[in-house]
Amino acid sequence: MLIVLSGGGTAGHINPALALAEVLEQRGCDVRFAGTPTGVEARLVPAAGIPFEPFEAAGFDRGHPLSLPKALAKIQRSTVAARRWFDEIRPDAVVGFGGYVCIPVARAAEQRGIPVVVHEQNSVMGMANKYLARRAAAVCLTYECAASALKDESRVRVTGNPVRGSVFAATREEGRALFDIPQDARMLLVTGGSLGARHLNQAVAGLKDKLLSYEDLHVVHVAGPKDLDATAEALALSSEEKRRWHLLGYLDRMGEAMAAADAIVSRAGATSLAEISARALPALLVPFPFAAEDHQTTNARACVEAGAAYMVADADVEGSEFARLLCTLIEDADARARMSTAARAQKTRDAAGLLADAVMEAAGA
Repeated sequence: MLIVLSGGGTAGHINPALALAEVLEQRGCDVRFAGTPTGVEARLVPAAGIPFEPFEAAGFDRGHPLSLPKALAKIQRSTVAARRWFDEIRPDAVVGFGGYVCIPVARAAEQRGIPVVVHEQNSVMGMANKYLARRAAAVCLTYECAASALKDESRVRVTGNPVRGSVFAATREEGRALFDIPQDARMLLVTGGSLGARHLNQAVAGLKDKLLSYEDLHVVHVAGPKDLDATAEALALSSEEKRRWHLLGYLDRMGEAMAAADAIVSRAGATSLAEISARALPALLVPFPFAAEDHQTTNARACVEAGAAYMVADADVEGSEFARLLCTLIEDADARARMSTAARAQKTRDAAGLLADAVMEAAGA
């Protein structure tokens, strides 16, 4: 069975696709990937050993109406190219994860009678997925509330957001060794995502003295490459403080860091939340306020309502509530245990398998 995955634009579209690919390959499927030639997928997918086929695609700027004809022409050319590709490889199903490139790939599949499955990572459906969901064989969601964007919910399945096996495979011992942190110490992981989060970094830096007053606490702080220097300046760590405050610009071994952590402060992007849930990691979430349709706040609210996290608005991170909740997260072992139990109940570890079930069912397996 041959399955084509498609997505582009951000790693948030690509990581769940790669997690699904792992499960499909374990089940004996052949997997290909269709993405843009210059997006992050052009690097991540080949690195994962999956054959990659590039197609041009672009959105349009509503403030510049003349960009629409160009975007539509590009989509049409890529639809024709994808149709020719499908005639050659004859896939059994196509799975779209979001991003404009999914539109020509899924349209070509529809024109060739190939079933399309849509997966939405966020609590608010993206434009491409919303468009494709109207004719998809199955619409798989991370959050049930995302179905409100659809007129027909009969094909909806809540699968969760797939997480790659490397996130599960990391051990606490490996993570602690990576940062030279004792096994019996407490560890707080702070991350604003791959690009960092300046406001979040400033707020945490402002609590340096309070955090270091916990004598057994180590902080692993991933500030983002763009904000590393400013954060280092704000922290002004002494040599002694650097033994317990590990400041990094970027970390490519997040699985080990999460395995080592007792709690996390994080943005609320779909991939971050899926990994936090998969590791059952107690969290204080600070949603990025400028995400499309404020979907990170909706994402985070679902975690809070499930009992798996605290949440503070970005505008309030320098206030007393952020400091109070962060201290509670560090001090209250019972609260952390309740959050971990709630996170496990979300069954994120099953997400890749549930999505693979939906895909293979659509393909007629």
